[in-house]
Amino acid sequence: MEYEHIIVERSGDFATVTMNRPQRRNALSLEHMRELIAAFEDLAGSDALGIVLAGNGPVFSAGHDFAQVAGADLPAVRSLLGTCTELMTLMQQVPQPVVARVHGLATAAGCQLVANAGFAAPGGKGGWFCHTPMVAVARNVGRKRAMELALSGDVIDAHTALDWGLVNRVVPAAALDDAVRDLLERVTRGSAESKGIGKQALYAQIDLDQPKAYAYAVEVMAATSQLPDAQEGMRAFLEKRKPRWRHGR
Repeated sequence: MEYEHIIVERSGDFATVTMNRPQRRNALSLEHMRELIAAFEDLAGSDALGIVLAGNGPVFSAGHDFAQVAGADLPAVRSLLGTCTELMTLMQQVPQPVVARVHGLATAAGCQLVANAGFAAPGGKGGWFCHTPMVAVARNVGRKRAMELALSGDVIDAHTALDWGLVNRVVPAAALDDAVRDLLERVTRGSAESKGIGKQALYAQIDLDQPKAYAYAVEVMAATSQLPDAQEGMRAFLEKRKPRWRHGR
């Protein structure tokens, strides 16, 4: 598929989706988000084991594209936000681990995508509060920090984002690509089928209360014990040999 706003590349087991609107600071226009949705849907059905989300230019993403919001009527804005929610949900649903390669600045919906860089929900000091971005952000940093971020609109630096749980790791710019590769190598070990089910189940149970989460997890874990890769992993452990996955590393 030909894309206008993104670049999709494949290197071995991994795919990279690069937002390519540097002149607009990778702002998430409707067309841009639809291309991201198409790319992630395509990669979900591929044999890629991991996906990197990156951005060209000086900024990872400036969030929503105000050029499409200013003057738009209510149905148009609702459709734009609905498409953004579809994209964020899809990145959780694809079976592969998704690693965000964040540099520069990630604001509003760009911060929602990830949940040396800065992060902000700038609606707090503007006229359009960052309601939908805070759905993802609050689930990573907790209520009090999410409220501070949302109400102040301040940019937090990468080390604060790490301390708050918004990112997994902070490295110097020169080491960013190596750090992304290292993380991908580690989170794609093992059975790809098991990992895909595990990723989706984790998102499904994480917001349930504890009894419901355990009940759900018991059923998923019992069912997946019957998968060929699960049986192969157990046999390999007992036989002290390297497992042979149907698909995986």
